[in-house]
Amino acid sequence: MHGTWKHPALLLSSVGISNLGAWVYFIALNLIVLERTNSAFAVSILYMLVPIAALLSSFWSGTVIDRVDKRNLMVLLDVSRAILIAVLPWIDSLFVLYTLVFFINIGSSLFESASLIYMTKLVSKTNRQRFNALKNFIQSCGFILGPTIAGLLFLVGSPTFAIYLNAGVLGLSALILFSLPDIEKQAMISGAERLSFSMIVADWKETFRYARKHRYITLVYALFCVMTIFMSGLDSLEATFATRVLDFSESTYGFLVSIAGLGIIAGSLINAMCTKWLSLRFLIGFGAIATPVGYLIFATATDFSFAAIGFFLLTFALSFANTGFLSFYQNNVPVSIMGRFSGVINVAESILIIGLTLSIGLLAETFSIRSTYVVCSLGFFLISLVSLPIVFKRTKQTLYAMTVDDEIKAS
Repeated sequence: MHGTWKHPALLLSSVGISNLGAWVYFIALNLIVLERTNSAFAVSILYMLVPIAALLSSFWSGTVIDRVDKRNLMVLLDVSRAILIAVLPWIDSLFVLYTLVFFINIGSSLFESASLIYMTKLVSKTNRQRFNALKNFIQSCGFILGPTIAGLLFLVGSPTFAIYLNAGVLGLSALILFSLPDIEKQAMISGAERLSFSMIVADWKETFRYARKHRYITLVYALFCVMTIFMSGLDSLEATFATRVLDFSESTYGFLVSIAGLGIIAGSLINAMCTKWLSLRFLIGFGAIATPVGYLIFATATDFSFAAIGFFLLTFALSFANTGFLSFYQNNVPVSIMGRFSGVINVAESILIIGLTLSIGLLAETFSIRSTYVVCSLGFFLISLVSLPIVFKRTKQTLYAMTVDDEIKAS
């Protein structure tokens, strides 16, 4: 492998190992809580803790992340999560277990933000598109292989064994990260600059000033957030729609989810192999339009074949959107403000996700599941149509450039 890809490859391996372990850990934790409580609601709380932790940490995480050494923070978060996860099987109190899971989720949220900035600094501008496509591929492999590996581990061991294995995996991820270059060499927030409410407020003001000054960049990133909001809301109704409206069995629905995984793997591989021919504008435009079309096909499906086509298309297109939007974001938002910028946007995104998810649930109860799914998919599609003239605006063409010259100028 070419020398410029040595460190990015190590980073990808760390991301892959950590992502695979996260799937195994979460499935095992679900089974442990279900076995102890015999309550579906107790398990659902585990899912609720993920967006709650992301929302609460987004208020202040950017202030911390932008001021510390990202590699060292990632290593610290991996080690901390490994210790907390290893402790979980020993906890008898459900409240204490939820508390530890909440802190693990905060660590995961911080890790995701810090890793994005570190990736931006580590990977050259000309290689980001391919790197992001490979990252999507690795994460989607975890989406398919994670549950399979978890099932095999449960056959030879137990959910508790799987929990311990995940703690070890995070330790391995920390070792890989520690072998990567320290490209910042920054000290942690000093005593004279301790995290405070006034510091957070000042950072939010600075972020809003940047957003007002660079409205187009903010608008394009907001379009991706709108996609995420609609997908989260629709996905919350997905299993109910498949099992109650389409009358699929649990095993059939599981097969449908596997087809979705194959879609994102196929899209990610095409993105990784064809970076020379696929422009960022095409990736964003195709992904923004084809993803809601996939949801519409699924929403109007009457049999497994059409449902499978819709599922494959929406995840296939999503891999294009993810790669395009992420590369655009990394190329145009300064790394010095990236943590705070994404943090502020994520607060609004999390609130809207919770609101839309609740609204979709209430509409499905009031009217019908299919009509709710179709209307929301149509709304998603109409908003995506609005995004096309924004993305393909001629005067903004330079913001989508991926040339070496641009990188030299930036440095």
